[in-house]
Amino acid sequence: MATETPPDSPSLDVDAAVKSRYSAASAAVEAQLCCPIDYDPRYLAAIPDAVLERDYGCGDPSRYVREGETVLDLGSGGGKICYIASQIVGATGRVIGVDMTDDMLALARQHQGTVAERIGWDNVTFHKGRIQDLRVDVDQLDQRLAEHPVRSANDLADLEAWKRRFEGEPMVADSSVDVVVSNCVLNLVDPADRSALFAEIFRVLRKGGRAAISDIVADEPVPEHMLRDPELWSGCISGAMTETGFLAAFEAAGFHGIELVSYQDEPWQTLEGIEFRSVTVQAYKGKQGACWDCHQAVIYRGPYKSVLDDDGHVYPRGQRVAVCEKTWRLLKGGPYADSFCFVEPLSPVPLEEAEPFPCAPPPAADGARAAGLVGAAGPLLRTAAETKGEGYSLSSDPCAPTSGCC
Repeated sequence: MATETPPDSPSLDVDAAVKSRYSAASAAVEAQLCCPIDYDPRYLAAIPDAVLERDYGCGDPSRYVREGETVLDLGSGGGKICYIASQIVGATGRVIGVDMTDDMLALARQHQGTVAERIGWDNVTFHKGRIQDLRVDVDQLDQRLAEHPVRSANDLADLEAWKRRFEGEPMVADSSVDVVVSNCVLNLVDPADRSALFAEIFRVLRKGGRAAISDIVADEPVPEHMLRDPELWSGCISGAMTETGFLAAFEAAGFHGIELVSYQDEPWQTLEGIEFRSVTVQAYKGKQGACWDCHQAVIYRGPYKSVLDDDGHVYPRGQRVAVCEKTWRLLKGGPYADSFCFVEPLSPVPLEEAEPFPCAPPPAADGARAAGLVGAAGPLLRTAAETKGEGYSLSSDPCAPTSGCC
């Protein structure tokens, strides 16, 4: 799979440039940092104006949050998306905000009690942390450094030993989150840390969980001289990934069902002929695992002649394609369900009795035929006879009183 090669780290301190810009923006509104976005007004009434006015997003990933979920907001800033998500998930849900800018965290925490009083529950927690390393709680790290300053090699060794405890007790635990959201923040991360960032998003999500990320992307690679400009970096320009590179980063991290759910028609900004626009991507975790044959099949409805999934399976329109139990579950959920018909075998095969399924393309033709499947060069097809089983000879009367047909 071809992925975008990230540029070398720019010759500036990206973290310092971003912190400086957003610290100032927490005190005074900076219109250049945001795109016009229509949020659901039902959720804005409970949020103080001080938070609403200092929101610097480019999309609304909260639209993809559901009741009762645990939500993680990367780069939560003044807390606007967290407070919207808090209302959507309800009292049974949970929202975690992570940001590195002290002033933005202070703004979010300052109004937490007000929002909780207005909506009737308090289910939001804010942490200081780097979104490319969700294991380390930087508030705890700052406290540790204040109590045990690093003045020698021994002090440094003690600090590294202390940090290793986060491997077993991470700030955000493995597989603990239903949905990760972010609003115009990933582009602020140094390119050298991008792989770690997407790996962390994948790590904290539960199997079946998803990411809903709004960000600024570019239609062409950003040139070197723009990468060295701190104003363009902190302004969500220089760090923008290309449109194709952004999607490829999700794929490289192991996600499936990657979908552009929002794409801004007109660019937010155009600079030196490069168009920068807001997109929102939704992607799912869960395609990893063993493949077992429970004699299931799916039929792609169309309208395309055929489609290809993230595991390399091809689905020709209208044909019964044999799938493993894992792929069956994936296609019945997420963004796929409306595109397929699902054919169960007449006699269900319990998972504990299933045989291994030859899922990896290209298919093993001999093994496929032996299992009752047909097709050697293309997808494995499941015959109707195999679905019904040997000796199936039922006849039905279409005009019988119980048929409901006449």
